[in-house]
Amino acid sequence: MKLKKKLQISILAINFTAIFLMLIQSLINPNFAKPKPFYFPKKVSLNNWQLVESNPIKIKPKQKQKGSIYKSGTNYIYEQNNRLLDIKMYYIVRTHGEVDKFIKEQYLPEQEFLLKTNKQAKTGFYLTFTHQKTAYLTACINPRGGSTVTRQQFDKNRKLYDPKLHRLFPVILGKEDWKDFRCLWTYLSLPIENSSPEKAYQTLETAWISWYQFWHSRFPK
Repeated sequence: MKLKKKLQISILAINFTAIFLMLIQSLINPNFAKPKPFYFPKKVSLNNWQLVESNPIKIKPKQKQKGSIYKSGTNYIYEQNNRLLDIKMYYIVRTHGEVDKFIKEQYLPEQEFLLKTNKQAKTGFYLTFTHQKTAYLTACINPRGGSTVTRQQFDKNRKLYDPKLHRLFPVILGKEDWKDFRCLWTYLSLPIENSSPEKAYQTLETAWISWYQFWHSRFPK
């Protein structure tokens, strides 16, 4: 118990120091905490798939800057044995990673669908569902920690992985935020066609592991 209490006190001390230093930095440089722009590359390799095209996604303007803010996005289309895999990627800031809300905000506002939560050891949590003969897999790639789909999972990652002593220096310099509320929202889809949803999910999950490994190591700084 004594060790646990000491650990809690240490974490509180680190958090207090970081907040104090960020306050000083914000007074010196008011723009330091603003998220830096990020633009997706035109070409991203994906194991066993051939890139067909990629196009920027036009971000829908928000009248009120509340909740998650979509900063940029790109739509990648890949081909394998005459099948087309569609991957939409969004860079989102000031978020809690609520993937179900992302889906309704961007694509299916009026639709009801059954979301199944899955967990993969190499990536983390992700959702799968079907809609109009198409299988979907979607998740929020975190700056640190595994992928998440709910606010609880996302916030848990922030508490576990963000408050680290080695991050104090970049936070003080304004290069990082102490609590990193950013997400790379990944939205994969594949037509079911003559196969079963289960087979489509297997294909999506294989692609997802490769995709996650690429982006998790290249999360925007």
